[in-house]
Amino acid sequence: MDIVFRGALVVDGTGAPGRRADVGVRDGRIAAIGDRVTGGRTVEADGRVLAPGFIDMHSHSDLQVLANPEHLAKVTQGVTTEVLGQDGLSYAPVDDDVLAVLRDQLAGWNDDPAGFDWDWRSVGGYLDRLDRGIAVNAAYLVPHGTLRMLCVGHEDRPPTDRELDRMREVLATSLREGAMGLSSGLTYTPGMYADTAELTALCRVVAEHGGFHSPHHRSYGAGALEAYAEMIAVSRDSGCPLHLAHATMNFEVNRGRAGELLALLDGAIADGADITLDSYPYLPGATYLSALLPSWAGEGGPDATLARLSDPATRERIRAEVEEVGSDGCHGVPVDWEAIEVNGVRRPGNGHLVGLSVAEAARRAGRPPAELYFDVLVSERLGTSCLMHVGHEDNVRAIMRHPAHTGGSDGLLVGDRPHPRAWGTFPRYLARYVRELGVLGLEECVHHLTGRAARRLRLADRGLVREGFAADLVLFDPDAVADTATFDEPRQAAAGITDVVVNGVPVVDDGRRTGALPGTSLRNPRSRP
Repeated sequence: MDIVFRGALVVDGTGAPGRRADVGVRDGRIAAIGDRVTGGRTVEADGRVLAPGFIDMHSHSDLQVLANPEHLAKVTQGVTTEVLGQDGLSYAPVDDDVLAVLRDQLAGWNDDPAGFDWDWRSVGGYLDRLDRGIAVNAAYLVPHGTLRMLCVGHEDRPPTDRELDRMREVLATSLREGAMGLSSGLTYTPGMYADTAELTALCRVVAEHGGFHSPHHRSYGAGALEAYAEMIAVSRDSGCPLHLAHATMNFEVNRGRAGELLALLDGAIADGADITLDSYPYLPGATYLSALLPSWAGEGGPDATLARLSDPATRERIRAEVEEVGSDGCHGVPVDWEAIEVNGVRRPGNGHLVGLSVAEAARRAGRPPAELYFDVLVSERLGTSCLMHVGHEDNVRAIMRHPAHTGGSDGLLVGDRPHPRAWGTFPRYLARYVRELGVLGLEECVHHLTGRAARRLRLADRGLVREGFAADLVLFDPDAVADTATFDEPRQAAAGITDVVVNGVPVVDDGRRTGALPGTSLRNPRSRP
């Protein structure tokens, strides 16, 4: 053996009760599970839990996993696999023009690192870039908004027949190159310009290649249930499995309504629908600040948006829609500026805004909130990030109990004070919702975070502690594991997670980061070289 974990409480990812055993790792695989596994380096587990490495089903590490490949935010919380390309916006497939737009539009999510080598344009090229050396394994979804930029542009209209054919062709190529499915961001431009028929046509292609659709659907606020129902209809009509991204019910209009969502899902599953979902164990959400704008304000791309924000008459039209009506970018709910907190800026001159709500920043400046909001967007070229304090604890707890649930951090790694979910999601599940509150049992929670997620990704040899499986493992103390990342100090490693192994190689060894980069791209089982 290369490594033997001796005397561990093995929680194997199936949901079965944990059992005391030794686990031996050899050549990147779990080679033996039993009472007297010997040979190689020994890690005395002393009854600590040995589980499959956690699978982050919704991650925004697309650039940071390359720019900072040791990826401490994820490895220190026991994540060994994450799913990129989320919310319909990422960096492949692109051409030079689309990439230039995305670098601006997504700076609030991913930064735009100076001197970074953008040496890919296709999905296959991006996955090859990951294979040069990353700390964790990564899967990728084709982002629908990016696909639309490439084939249609930034206009608010249906694609022509020729454009739709090209979208299907590029999507099929990307799936053959290794993408696991399709993501969509239906409150972000230009994905929000797509109608149901367009999504259904693309999901048929995904189904043909064995993938799944992971939508950030049209509303998590007013009209949330209708938005969920639309995604179920797309799944039914296309035959494409559905994985609901950061599934929740937010804003005051949805307080206490998680049961309605779960009843909708249960009815669809009973009728034969293939549905899973992910969520993060926090109340606030996070995105870029310009996401609150109405869809028409984003038509034509970032430069056109900035021009609108510089025109007084158009500003007033946007203000009325955002503050009084409820824009589609803000989920159909009139914005509460007290609930929108600036947490990351690009220009040092705006650093004083970090940690303030838009309302508080406006009070300090003696200005109307909307006017300050518009000026910040212009000065930052839309690159500002924010927290949205819109969640409800009862909804969070109800949804995580669902048998189709998996874990996803939705974590943004950049900005002055990123959401702590980027560093704390998985230990928070184990500490708060298992040990402290008992919302989930230990074995049940590990199943949500490992085996169930691996099944959705069709990873035939990951997600379980089982002989012959890839050795993606995490060792933690169930009495001490805890998230230490906070909203004030978000970049804090978890407590109680002592060892993390990716493909048989330690990336955290007795609490110390090793700097190893054993991760690889995980590709669609139906992909072809």
